[in-house]
Amino acid sequence: MSNLNSQNQDNYEDLLVSIEAGKDILNLLIAVCDDSDCRDRLISDYEAELEPDIRRYRVELARGEPSLRSAIANLVEQEAYLQQRGKAVITVTGVEKLRFFKQLGESRSEQEVFFGYLQWTREALREFPFSIVLWVTRQIEILISNESPDFWSWRKGVFRFDTKKTAAVPKTEFEPFRSLVEEDDREPPSLIPLEDLQDLIARTEQKKGLEDPCLASLYASMGKIYDRRIESGECENFQQEYELAIEYFKKAIALQQELDVELELSSSLSYLAELYKSQGRYSEAEPLYLQALEIDRRSLPEDHPGLATHLNNLAELYRHQGRYSEAEPLYLQAVEIDRRSLPKDHPSLAIRLNNLAGLYRSQGRYSEAEPLYLQVVEIDRRSLPEDHPSLATHLNNLAGLYRSQGRYSEAEPLCLQAVEILRSKLPENHPNIQIVWENYVGLWREGISKWHWTFEQLQKHPFGEQLLAEIQE
Repeated sequence: MSNLNSQNQDNYEDLLVSIEAGKDILNLLIAVCDDSDCRDRLISDYEAELEPDIRRYRVELARGEPSLRSAIANLVEQEAYLQQRGKAVITVTGVEKLRFFKQLGESRSEQEVFFGYLQWTREALREFPFSIVLWVTRQIEILISNESPDFWSWRKGVFRFDTKKTAAVPKTEFEPFRSLVEEDDREPPSLIPLEDLQDLIARTEQKKGLEDPCLASLYASMGKIYDRRIESGECENFQQEYELAIEYFKKAIALQQELDVELELSSSLSYLAELYKSQGRYSEAEPLYLQALEIDRRSLPEDHPGLATHLNNLAELYRHQGRYSEAEPLYLQAVEIDRRSLPKDHPSLAIRLNNLAGLYRSQGRYSEAEPLYLQVVEIDRRSLPEDHPSLATHLNNLAGLYRSQGRYSEAEPLCLQAVEILRSKLPENHPNIQIVWENYVGLWREGISKWHWTFEQLQKHPFGEQLLAEIQE
């Protein structure tokens, strides 16, 4: 069975029971999940558990004519078992691909067509005496009760599976795109399919041409959306969204250079450089950082936080390359600017101090690194929620310093807290979880061989089985 948290596991069990309860009459069930990979695993799980007593079938809605009734009718026409009214579950997907906004030349969007069919589907579905599991996204679920109330009233159950990954963005990120919406388009819901934003930009490119000034900010906005999704662990395909972020920032930079909008250009250059740095493409990142920094020194006051950000980013690049003597003065400049211009507990100051501490740790300057790391954690505890991923990262860094010094008993609780925070806030396959987990495994491995920890202690640990398995490999 899929690796689910307790609430999702309970919902899965309820869904399974509800499918099994369907017999001889229409049993309409709605499952809600934004992560297509998680959804596919859940479908495979319940199909495996239901066989052989309940036969399973799958159908995907057509994009052009997304009619639930037609999709099921076409399936039944092809399957003699269904025509004989055998006990079955029919899983319906494809709703997640439907667009909220109209495409060029369309009178209604794909979602409007879907909801229109759905509203008049209830009576027509009576002829299908099966369990039908319609998989939708949160965005569709929010709309369906208003757009198709008659259909909604016939549901036998709604089963929600909460995940970090999603193909939708919150309405708060829609503002830069509002001017692209046609007068007869609907007001955007609280969640908007990501591909709708891509379509709105494509619509603008077709109407106004690729050199229209408004596209520069739209490209940058899309790049920032993808960048945020990568950082938060929301994206369904990390590599694909990395590439899209890079593509949009490149487009933004090209137009911003033509339009001579320096501050916007500086921001886009820095974002693109960060993406390259995260992929180890240092030689491509450095000239972008230097160009952004040159613009900032020309355009911003000498104590502007934006200048501190770009100094820090370039210093980080140099640290990753082992160019410590070049990195340190940049870090110190960034910290000094933030101390002058920001509140003493500002999270940005914590980031600068953390990075400077990381430089000192890389050089073995532990006595200089420790007070900085302690200050970072103190700022985080005052300014961030107790389960914020940044706090976890900084706890892990302090733990790493203690581990480097053989101070295992001080490192272990910090590292454990970091693991627990990240596992509660990020998808299970997020790379940050793996980084912290590997540090924790290494800490225990060294602690058993060099310290007073025992395998008996490990067996009582909340992650004991996982740790023991990795330590004994």
